[in-house]
Amino acid sequence: MTLDDVQVGEAPLFHNATADVDEAERGLGTRFPAGYRNYIARFGEGVLADYLRVYPPHQILEGDNNVHAWRERIDEYWFWDAGKDVLTKERTLQCVIVADTLDGDEIVFHPSEPDRLYVLPHDDEEIHEAGDGLTAAIEWLLTAGVLTEPVDRRNFDPFDGRASTGDGDDLDADDEDD
Repeated sequence: MTLDDVQVGEAPLFHNATADVDEAERGLGTRFPAGYRNYIARFGEGVLADYLRVYPPHQILEGDNNVHAWRERIDEYWFWDAGKDVLTKERTLQCVIVADTLDGDEIVFHPSEPDRLYVLPHDDEEIHEAGDGLTAAIEWLLTAGVLTEPVDRRNFDPFDGRASTGDGDDLDADDEDD
């Protein structure tokens, strides 16, 4: 899959400036996976293939499910012991959530290996390696048939999650580099 394969819906896109990505990386002390910067600058917040949400920087840092709140929840409700050979609980609690599926599966990366993405399934105790870089992980999620039936659609329906708080501005993407 390439970003050019994605068909954007009718609603306006809510791009994220690369400065927002830079600020989030500084705040987290790590870079995002390869492809994240291009994806979020090109599409912004929304749902891909009626299945996947890639979090914009503001949501990772400040949203209801921000990285700190996410780590607390994972610590409290940990049940992926069957996947500890892929990612231990201790290492998972250092991860950064970067996306989720509408089924409740969560996509994370560890700061020491930001290009390696993992999936914490909502309904399974195994942890899956989803690939290296965001695009590879998206392709795995949509085609592997592990968490859901393979998805052929490559539609993107944008929305602005900040609109309900009054913070939502249509931010311009100032470049599309990785």
